[in-house]
Amino acid sequence: MSEPLILSVDAMGGDHGPTVVIPAIGIASRQMGPGVRFLIHGDETKIGPELAKLPALAPLCEVRHTDKFIAMDAKPAQAMRRGKGSSLWNAVQAVKDGEAVAAVSAGNTGALMAVSMLILRLGPEINRPALTASWPTAGGITTVLDVGANVSADAEQLVEFAIMGAAFHHAIQGGGRPTVGLLNVGSEDQKGHEEVREAHALLKATAFEFDYHGFVEGDDIAKGTVNVVVTDGFTGNILLKTAEGVVRFIASELRNALKSSFINMMGALLATSGLNSLKFKLDPGAVNGAPLLGLNGIVIKSHGSADARSYAAAVVVAADLARSDFAAEIDRSVKQLSAALLAKPLTEPEVQ
Repeated sequence: MSEPLILSVDAMGGDHGPTVVIPAIGIASRQMGPGVRFLIHGDETKIGPELAKLPALAPLCEVRHTDKFIAMDAKPAQAMRRGKGSSLWNAVQAVKDGEAVAAVSAGNTGALMAVSMLILRLGPEINRPALTASWPTAGGITTVLDVGANVSADAEQLVEFAIMGAAFHHAIQGGGRPTVGLLNVGSEDQKGHEEVREAHALLKATAFEFDYHGFVEGDDIAKGTVNVVVTDGFTGNILLKTAEGVVRFIASELRNALKSSFINMMGALLATSGLNSLKFKLDPGAVNGAPLLGLNGIVIKSHGSADARSYAAAVVVAADLARSDFAAEIDRSVKQLSAALLAKPLTEPEVQ
């Protein structure tokens, strides 16, 4: 028999803690089938009663008690200084120690990034980590990165994001070679700042394990023009938060319109299924489970406000990544990048 796949879960992170995390593990366990086990980190007095409600799940779980947790509003520096022994810290440490193949947490994003960087370090030849978003589009799901791990990124780092994003998308969404686009203010080669143009030139000139489409603009994301959209964390985070705000605005206006008359309410009742489908398609936060890419190990960030079904999706992403060729694919492409950087400069000298 093959060894079980062991996932390490921070039960205390997020807005709801064990009351959501434990039912989510139950849902994920049923979806993934046999062969998956869980290390659950947190307060046993709160985890135990939730596990007792799911007798079939309990034998698959080992609870590692700690009454220490990192608050959702904690600063990353505080998390590194005072977080040792917390549920978040211990969940990541289990990956470092080889007890688990991946960690999942809905905790503070900055703290999770800082602790994961401190414990796991960056992978070979990776300069910066990246945070992804899985974005519902007209073409299915598009992976967007970086959405907040880095304020800025140079040309080499943008290419690394492309490599990591393509490997993640291939592992989770399947299909053939992913298509990758570089977010810019226009599609012409001369558009954008120097770092974006240099990354564009390097992506065009180097054969990676994905197909480089070229520059894409903001509206290309919703169209699903490419499988992976690459940008720096400053732009990506604004993009994500703006999209989430627009979705909330549209949902609020739609609710108000549908409640404005009895006929509209009856129409809304009849169209409930379609409206729910529309809500999912519009919301870039509806697809849960964002990996912190570039680390020596798999760490998955769940939305802090996730319900059990949404958190379960993050757990499944952790298992899917662990079972994939994800890390080896990144390693191969990073070596190709290093060879390309040694072979020639990023840009040709300007003609005066």
